[in-house]
Amino acid sequence: MPSRCTTNSSLFPPRTKEVQFDEKWSFVGKKEKHVDPADPADARKGDNWDHVALDPEHRLVLATVPGKRSAEHVGELVADVKRRLGDRVPRLVTTDEHAPHKAAVLDAWGVDVTPPRTGKPGRPKVARREPHPDLSYATVHKAREKGRVVSIVTAIVFGTLAMVTAALAASTCSTRVNTSFVERHNGTDRNRNGRKVRKTYCFSKDWLTHEAVGYFTMYSYNFCWPVRTLAAKEADGITRPQTPAMAAGLADHVWTLAEWLAVPAGRRSA
Repeated sequence: MPSRCTTNSSLFPPRTKEVQFDEKWSFVGKKEKHVDPADPADARKGDNWDHVALDPEHRLVLATVPGKRSAEHVGELVADVKRRLGDRVPRLVTTDEHAPHKAAVLDAWGVDVTPPRTGKPGRPKVARREPHPDLSYATVHKAREKGRVVSIVTAIVFGTLAMVTAALAASTCSTRVNTSFVERHNGTDRNRNGRKVRKTYCFSKDWLTHEAVGYFTMYSYNFCWPVRTLAAKEADGITRPQTPAMAAGLADHVWTLAEWLAVPAGRRSA
């Protein structure tokens, strides 16, 4: 029997084929509008966003980068997902319309194309970055009135309609372009981590503690939290609970928190 404190390394990287990206707001110490940029004590107070990547088919948190909402953090998140997938190109990537995602996705899953020489006088054309031929990337725009969603518009950024349609047909969870699964996980994480509830007296007072607890709740969720919709029926009719890590091929059982904490941090979040 394999050690109960190891992942199923023979199946690493995870079986991820789709990725959804989103950002989840919270704050530390005080809300951003009350932060004084001239006060050194406020340097690590205010808005703190979880930049999150989720595998919607397996409900697996692929990566998270906490901090100020920025293009730098979006780029760091997407690059981390690329590394965790072993440079494999996901068949479908979806995000909201947060502008930095386009450049980050192209940087991670793009190819450099050098135009052929024409033989004509003049400076040759420079190489350009183009999306990988297998990449489909689409965005979701939600229009709101009085805080309620009144319409949803999707757009294909990279790839073709035929590629996106094929990716959705092969999906085990989605029939249309959406960010619903990562948004649903945002709610789950707020429930598991009281520091991130929108209106609460339990907000974090320390920046590093806030980020540490965020890593703890999101990555322990992968290995220690059986997800009802992932439960698998065995041949004998018994329903077997599954965590996201099990569904994605990274674990063979539901880990206890003690087991998960015993694994070195560098391997625990994989």
